[in-house]
Amino acid sequence: MSDSYRDGTPTPTPIEREPFRERLAAERAGTVAQIAALSRDFDAIVEANAMVAIDDEHDPEGSSTAFERAHVASLLGQAREHLTDLDRALERLERGDYGRCETCGEPIPAERLEVRPAASTCVRCAAAGPR
Repeated sequence: MSDSYRDGTPTPTPIEREPFRERLAAERAGTVAQIAALSRDFDAIVEANAMVAIDDEHDPEGSSTAFERAHVASLLGQAREHLTDLDRALERLERGDYGRCETCGEPIPAERLEVRPAASTCVRCAAAGPR
């Protein structure tokens, strides 16, 4: 691990990194729990649909089970992607790169890291990149 970033700013010490590690770990635990819950929901939708021969395209009760299944699958995909982002953030923290934009190398504002602890880019670079 280096003693400073490219611009000469000292990298955080292990003690200074601990609050970030705790925040990322808490966010990761919540995301793992969310993935488990969404997986149960998805499995229940698939199981319920398999047990009943329903014409869900013409269901007068509202949204189709196909829509519900697709919606939960989308949420599950987003949660898994967020988990990957959190794991990458923890790796950056261990390397001493956490809190620095992967694009320009400038510090990521603490406010952004508070809202998006897995952020890997500063606001300027995030706004300039593809959505």
